Formats: sequence, structure tokens, C-alpha cells
Amino acid sequence: MPLSYPRPHRPNHARRLTAALTTALLTAGVLAGCSGDDGPQSSVDAFLSGWRSGDLQAVGLIDPTGNKLPSAEVTREIKELSGELAATPPTLKRRGEPKVTKDIATATVQVEWNLPGQTRWAYDRELRLAHGDDDQWQVIWEPRVVHEQLTKGDRLALRRDAGARAAVLDAAGQPLVTPRPVVRVGVQPDGVTDIKKLVKDLDGAFKAIRPALVPAVDLADLPERVAKAEPGAFVEVVSLREEAYLQIKPRIYDLDGTKFISAKVDLAPTREFARAVLGTVDPAQADDLTAHPDRYVAGDLVGHGGLQGRYDERLRGAPGLTVVVERPAEGGKLESTGTELFRREPQPGQTLKTTLDVAAQNAADGALRAESRRSALVALRISDGAVLAAANGPGPAGENLAFTAQVPPGSTFKVVSTLGLLDRGAVTLDGPVACPKTFTVDGRSFKNSDNFELGSVPFRTDFAKSCNTAFASLAPKLGGDGLAAAGRALGLEGQWDLGTDAFTGKVSTGGSPAEQAAASFGQGTTLVSPLAMAGATAAVARGRFEQPKLLLDPAPAKPAAAGEQLKPESVAALRSMMREVVTSGTGNALKDVPGEVYGKTGTAEYDNNPAHTHAWFVGWRGDVAFAVFVEKGGASTASAVPIAERFLRALPQS
Repeated sequence: MPLSYPRPHRPNHARRLTAALTTALLTAGVLAGCSGDDGPQSSVDAFLSGWRSGDLQAVGLIDPTGNKLPSAEVTREIKELSGELAATPPTLKRRGEPKVTKDIATATVQVEWNLPGQTRWAYDRELRLAHGDDDQWQVIWEPRVVHEQLTKGDRLALRRDAGARAAVLDAAGQPLVTPRPVVRVGVQPDGVTDIKKLVKDLDGAFKAIRPALVPAVDLADLPERVAKAEPGAFVEVVSLREEAYLQIKPRIYDLDGTKFISAKVDLAPTREFARAVLGTVDPAQADDLTAHPDRYVAGDLVGHGGLQGRYDERLRGAPGLTVVVERPAEGGKLESTGTELFRREPQPGQTLKTTLDVAAQNAADGALRAESRRSALVALRISDGAVLAAANGPGPAGENLAFTAQVPPGSTFKVVSTLGLLDRGAVTLDGPVACPKTFTVDGRSFKNSDNFELGSVPFRTDFAKSCNTAFASLAPKLGGDGLAAAGRALGLEGQWDLGTDAFTGKVSTGGSPAEQAAASFGQGTTLVSPLAMAGATAAVARGRFEQPKLLLDPAPAKPAAAGEQLKPESVAALRSMMREVVTSGTGNALKDVPGEVYGKTGTAEYDNNPAHTHAWFVGWRGDVAFAVFVEKGGASTASAVPIAERFLRALPQS
């Protein structure tokens, strides 16, 4: 008697269906092909489409015993089985034509899941169909369709193992961030006698730490946290570097309720060490999880700002992924069955090699440590343009004033205008140029700092004493674009590629005679960054421009081309004048600093009030060029020059 598959809605045929299915699958011969337009392939395709879309109404569904199943029930079960992968249904593809054995068809289906981190998990599954009395092919649904190791009630779950984050290296190839001692400062609730007094005492101690903690420790919620905690709990307040903790240990160690835990945490050499350039590595924040839900999960370490942020994907590597089977346990809680269906091992990150020099960076940070105003110091190696140090004084955490400030350069720009004048033969070292108290151009009056006047003196004296009126009178000799041309010869306004953001300057060009006069000594519309001025200074010392570089690996793809050789006679004269600034000019506070120092001071007005000025000093010693900037620093001799002195005295001589 030939096998006849009963209609699935006839329950009295259930027992006969089970026997028939078993007999057909185990003993019947395999017949290749399908049954024309109404063959099983159309039912397979409809099922795969419905699985992915979540709508199986167009598919006939039965269980292995032949009972009809509602499409909504199967849709729900597929979603439950998919577990943590349900939000990203797999791509499904039928492989070839189904094979028919009398009234049973078998199709091979490729299931491909796209897991986080662009990971592909693909495998083949077998889908069975039964040909009913109504001449329709119906899909036999069971959990094994999703994966062969799944049974009813199982769930797919994803486990992530973070890869080892790679280090940012210094120029010597050593990690800048290594395990360093910290002290976790906390409070034990049952030891607190007066929470208000404790908060006040802790706040005062934290504010006494130098350099100041940025951001400051916020204790506003500490009373509430202590009140809600278990009596013997450790309520953490802040983790301090050991050196910061030791500053205030006598003030906080014996306070009622305070507790301390020593630990080691991956940190840079000091708290301020190139902080804006390097960035930070912190637990994933809400913004990270929202912006990149496929990349981060709660608890991941994420780079923020600086190189850590820009190269986060390179440094963090790829997390390991494991797809496991979970099953409800007592109380309904899901627990792992221990079955792993897929595993991708974590991949460690790749290191980032910089040009930073630890000794130079420490010297730069130390030079700014006592400065209360926003400030910056950039140091470059003249011979190859390597950024040795990039320090930023007090200011918003992560703000890289050293690279991205856009501020007027003041009289440091006389280096640029002097190069332009020398190249045009408009001045000589000893040629006389008058330095009156004031000089008027198109009704605009220019004056010197403290209203000094020198009379008719050699140009080298005008430069060393930083005479604004002399430069204002010389501006017409530069022409409309002469200043910009000289600036570009020193790399300003160039398309630099350092692997991080940097402002290369904007030099005044054209403009009215009054604007050209102002621009000749770094006022008007000219804007620069400390990095740009350090690069220009290094170009004078070197004899040609070479783009500063910060990253060695990966090397930036499109660094600016090296500049043409500067006129030897022009740079020789300019270097001589920059040396006189230190020996007998505005930078003479540096004349007893070890080594031969060259430089130029600068005071730059930044609004319409002449009393409001930024302070600058640019210069070099040996193979190190540098620029110092102090926002609202007033006279450069009182702020920028002392910072330069502290830097040079702390910097080892090459």
C-alpha cells in the first residue's frame, strides 16, 4: 500500500503519521528532483523569507508528529531560540534543489549570522518538508532547524572577551602607559560619625593636590551613596596616583570612616604627561554605547580624545566572541549549558609608536606645572621634525592647546617678517631703522610695549628689543603677500598630516596698509598654534621647513613635502638676531641658561584692549626647537620666558 501523508488537521491520524515519517526517512530510496511548480522549493523559500522577516503566515507549518502549528507560535519560538542574536536575523539561503523521498523532502539551508565586529558565523542546516493530502508542501518545524544542538527552551547567547589593548609607545619603543601604583580612597559607612564634616575635609584635601585634579572630585552625591550602602561596604570616592595621595595623606588618613586600598593601574608616567595628545582610556560611556552599539558593550575600555580616541580600533584590537547555549534554570533564570557553538579568539590590538621623548615631555610638563593660566609648550627635534613634547597647562581635560590653538603670535612673528625682509634685501643686520615711540599708518597709531623708543638704531637692535614701530614702518617693503610667502616658506598654512588634529596657521595677506603694518609684528588677522610656531622656528634653525611628525607607526599617509632650502644669508642673519634676543634683548633672562639659546619673545593683543595680551617665547637650543604660549599671560618676560627657562634647565642637553 503506497505511503499517504495524512492531512495535518486530522488528529486521529497522528500515530500513523509518526510511523510513516520514520519509515519514509529511514528506508525509502531517494528520488532526485521536485514536483514542478508546486514543488517543495517554493515552500522552502517562503519559510526562509518569513524566518528573516518575522512573518510566517504564507507557510504551512507542522510539528514532527504532523500537528498543524500556528505561524505566530513558530515565529515566537524562532525569536526565543535566537536569544541575544534575535535583533539581527541571519541571512538565509537555499543550497540547490530539495531532494524528495516520496512524500518527504529535504532541503539544505545556509544560515549566516553577522556577529559584532564584522564576524561571520555560517553553517548549513537541514530543513524537512512533508507533502500532505492537500497537495501542499508543509515545513516540519523543530528547534533543530535553527541549529542542530538546540532544543525547545534553549537560547543563543553571545559572550565577549576583550582583546589585550595595545600600548602607545615612546620614541624608544617603550610603553608610555604601564602599571603604576594608585590608592583607592573610600569610605566605610559604619565608621562615619559626621558625613557633612567628612565631605568638607575630603573636598579641602583634594583641592590642595598639585597639580590640580582635572576634573575636580565631585563629592555632591557622597552622603546619599554612603546612606544607601551596607554598613561595612567600601564606598569608593576616587583613585589617586600614589604621589598625589602622599601629598594629602596626613589630612585624610585618620578621618572617621576613611579606608584606603592600594592597587596598580595602567597609567602614563605622570598625571599631566602629554595628556591631551595621548587621550585617556576609560570604561565605555553612555555616548559610546549609543553611537556604536555594534562595537562596545558596558564594561569595555574605550579610548577618548587624543591618540587613544582616534586610534581606538587599532589599539583595542578585536574582542573574542563565543556563541553559547543557555537554558532556563530554577526560577526562570537563564544559565549556560556549557555548549559552545562558535568561537572567535580575541585579537590583541596593534601598538602606536610616537616620537615623544619621556625626558623632554617631563621637562615640558614640569615647566608648566606652576602656571595657573591656560598654556602650552611644544618641543621639536630640529634634525628630523620629531615632536618630543606637547604639554598643556590648566584647562579643560583633553584640550590640546599646543596643537590646535588659533591665536595671534605677537612679536614672535617678527621672525617671519624679518625673513621676508632679508630675502627681499629690504634690511641688513646693521642697517639703521628708526624706532620711534609711535608710528601712524592710515590714521592708526602703533606703539611699542611700555611706549619705549630707540631712535635710529641698527635693525638687529630693533629685532632684539622687539620694536613694533620699526616693523610697522617696514611693512610696505614686504608688499601685499610678502609676509604670507615668508610664512609658507617656514611651513605655515601647510597641509600637515600628523595623524592628529593640528592648526598650521593663517597668515595675513593683502589688506589695508594699516593691516599690513599690524601683521608685520604678529597682530591683525594672523593666527597660529604653538605647534605651527615651533615648526617655523625649527625651519629657521634647520635652514628649510620639514613637517613636524608625531607618529612613526602607523606613519601618516600624506605628510607635507619638505620645503625648499632657505637663503643661507637670510637665515644666518636671522639666527644671529635671535641669539642677540637672548644675550642682550628681551629674552636676556635666559642668557645664563646652559648652552647656546636662540629665541624671540612675543606679546600679542587679542582684543581691543591693549592691556589684554597673550605671552609667547619661541627658540631653540642644540637640536631642540620649542614654542611657549600663555593665554592672557601679559608680558612675555614675566610668564613665557620663565617657563622657557624652567624647560631648558630641566631638559637634558644633547
